[in-house]
Amino acid sequence: MSRTNPRPFPRRVLMLGYDEAQILDITGPLQILSSALTPEGKPAYAIELVAPKAGPVAASAGLTLQARRGIGQIPYTELSDIDTFLVSGGFGSRTLRHDEAVLAFIREAATRARRTASICTGALLLAAAGLLDGKRATTHWAFAATLRRDFPKIEVDEDAIYVREGNLWTSAGVTAGMDLALALVEEDLGRDTALAIARHHVMYLMRPGGQSQFSAQLAAQAIEDQRIAQICAYIVQNPRAELTVPKLAAQAHMSERNFARRFAEAAAMTPALFVERARLDEARRRLTDGALPLETVAYDAGFGVAERMRRAFIRHLGVTPHRYRERFQTARRTATPATLLQEISHAG
Repeated sequence: MSRTNPRPFPRRVLMLGYDEAQILDITGPLQILSSALTPEGKPAYAIELVAPKAGPVAASAGLTLQARRGIGQIPYTELSDIDTFLVSGGFGSRTLRHDEAVLAFIREAATRARRTASICTGALLLAAAGLLDGKRATTHWAFAATLRRDFPKIEVDEDAIYVREGNLWTSAGVTAGMDLALALVEEDLGRDTALAIARHHVMYLMRPGGQSQFSAQLAAQAIEDQRIAQICAYIVQNPRAELTVPKLAAQAHMSERNFARRFAEAAAMTPALFVERARLDEARRRLTDGALPLETVAYDAGFGVAERMRRAFIRHLGVTPHRYRERFQTARRTATPATLLQEISHAG
């Protein structure tokens, strides 16, 4: 079983990278953790990047990172000194999930480290190692169906930014790894330190809503069924139109039943849910672009009335439109470098 007692500072962090890992899955969380200071002003974490083999790691965006050690060079006894074991995601995870040597290392590290976390499709590696069976987990929204299909013993939460199940953490895609890292910092060093780091990196300490706030337009771009993709594009571009199943099916030249079935298969959601999320996206943009009255925003976004828009915001984002606008305006608050340094200094 993994140890639960926190280690003394600086706490060791081991990040598993590999060729074709998403660069931000590695650098995002490590940047957050490397910014954390103890109350004495010293680094809170000692970080090491490891890979299947020592040497260059060809990550995404044409960038190369350097792993000083390969997993075969790390004695299992040393893993007991690891506080936090992180597993990055990326295209390369599709190959590594079948690499028994890597999976054995992940199982051993997760058993010995105090806590283990995956970023993005790193959840597929934890799942392939058998660590998520019977647990709730998340991953990038575009791979939630894959995780659910290939590992039916896992309770997949496709909307969560991150999920904690005891000492196992999983996060959604890419930048959600930074949200997870902030949560780890908050657990270790308190809210004030995490808040100072979030402000310095121009982030929410806890962003409103889940992955569903991003999924409408992103899902439309990922749809392979061209006829359904065209309908999704139409919905996004015309939120005020009459977007009922009969109208959309007629535009697609399909029967209502066939349209609803193919839409759900292609978009992984019903037409009605996609329409609501597309209108939600439009409302969010209009709320953050200016100070339009809520009734105007609701009408322009296709909700008709403000109350219907308010219910959709609460259902998907967990906040009212008014509160969402306030949060955005707070996030845009300007801060001088001196102010940021003062915040971090006080938090440390």
